[in-house]
Order: sequence, then C-alpha cells, then structure tokens
Amino acid sequence: MRLVALVSGGIDSPVAAYRMAVRGADIVLLHMDNRPYTDDRCIEKVRRIAKRLNDVTGKQIPLYSADHGSNQSLIRDVCDNYQCVICKRLMMSVAKEFAVRNGCSGIVMGDSLGQVASQTLRNIRSESSGLDIPVIRPLIGMDKLEIEAVAKEIGTYDLSILPESPCGVVPLRPVTDAEPSKVLALQSRMEFSDMITSSADSAKLVQ
Repeated sequence: MRLVALVSGGIDSPVAAYRMAVRGADIVLLHMDNRPYTDDRCIEKVRRIAKRLNDVTGKQIPLYSADHGSNQSLIRDVCDNYQCVICKRLMMSVAKEFAVRNGCSGIVMGDSLGQVASQTLRNIRSESSGLDIPVIRPLIGMDKLEIEAVAKEIGTYDLSILPESPCGVVPLRPVTDAEPSKVLALQSRMEFSDMITSSADSAKLVQ
C-alpha cells in the first residue's frame, strides 16, 4: 500500500503520516509550498520533519514539494471567506493527481474533527466531495493534546513548533459550514483543472 501524505510544518500532518507508516504503508510526503504567503522557514521545517520520520519509522520516506502560492493568489481573488475550503480542496486534488502519477492508492490527511475552521464536518464534506480517491484521516477522532503527545513521543513536536510566518491569506472569518454547491460554483470561476495540473507538474523531490 503506497500513500501520498500531505505534510505541512504543523503538528498534525507528520503524526498522521507516521501512524500510517507504522501500519505498513509506504508513504510519500507531499508539501504544498505556500510561499510567498509564508516564508522559507516552513520548507526547512518540513525537511527536518521528513528526516525525523525517516529515522523514527526506519523507512525511506521521500519528500516532494509543489508550488501552491500562485494558486492561493487566484483563490483569494474569487473565494473570500471560502479561501481555506477551496485551498484545501485544491491541495487534495493536487495530491490525487500526484498519487495517480506516482502509483499511490490514497491520500493521508492530518485532519482532526472540528479542530480548525477547515475541519468542521460540513467543510470536510465540501473539500472532498467528488474527489474519487480514498482519503485516510488517522487523527480524525483525536483531540489536540492526544496528537501532541504522539508528536512528542516520535520527536516531531519540537520541530513543528519552530517559528515560521503564518499563512498570509487566511480570511478574517473563514466559513465553517461550506456548501458543496457553492464550492463547485466558486471552483467553476477559476481554471481549476489547470491549477491542479500546474501544481502537480511543479512537484519536485527535495529530500
């Protein structure tokens, strides 16, 4: 079983990747590079996290990075308070395309139900509607303290809390009850397929 795990510099996604790796999955990490809406420290954090996951699992877990910053600009121009939902949907769509190209049969996400705006049940539904690939969320029923405990145990926590610039395009009041029909309507106002292809084409092995 080969899976692509979306990984950020945060606490949750490395734990999700770890949990699936120790369950026997061959993990490929995909980082969506949000620059210029974050800074260079984020990619360095992800490199260090990836190395730690290699060490703690005893597996060779490759890390790829794909451009996402240019997509964020296009989303911002159209989506207002749906920015985070459309961003997440696009990242998952890129991960699907990457999975198809690299022989992966599913996507691993670090979602924990209700933890942030993009992880309400209605938002999760809208983000993954029609994606047509298994999406594995090993942390979905865990709370923040439980996830942090695992991160500390495996040695990714101290890396994940290193400083970096927060995302610069988060709306003031992100939607928490996204409607799939509105998501599709907003998506239709962008060249969504081209954005997916462009990001997937940009994916490069960085470690």
